[in-house]
Amino acid sequence: MLNGVNLGRLGTRQPEIYGSTTYAELVQRCTSRGAELGLDVECRQTDSEAELVGWLHRAADESVPVVLNPGAWSHYSIALADAVALRTADLVEVHISNIHTREEFRHHSVISRYATGVVAGLGLAGYDAALAYLAG
Repeated sequence: MLNGVNLGRLGTRQPEIYGSTTYAELVQRCTSRGAELGLDVECRQTDSEAELVGWLHRAADESVPVVLNPGAWSHYSIALADAVALRTADLVEVHISNIHTREEFRHHSVISRYATGVVAGLGLAGYDAALAYLAG
């Protein structure tokens, strides 16, 4: 599970949009849910676009499925889109909020065309749905 910019601020950043669950609690939720599904979930978060691109390259090189919440990079990072396009296993793009009901600039993701699937607007349950999909 790879999380991009500002997601480490969950619980304090706009709780009316993203909820009050902290990033540490999200990690616990996803690793526990993954274990229930027979998945070994590794969670990472970064505010460095280059670091996230490197993790995506490694996942592609090792054919590792990915749950990706790119945060704001979804809307403009061609570098991230190019890294996702290299995927060799399923990749599910997740957005906690419904990006299609928010500001106009958030309505489009440059990542989505390269993802296996997209989950948006289900809150943290979107991560559960993505993990369930990857578990088959």
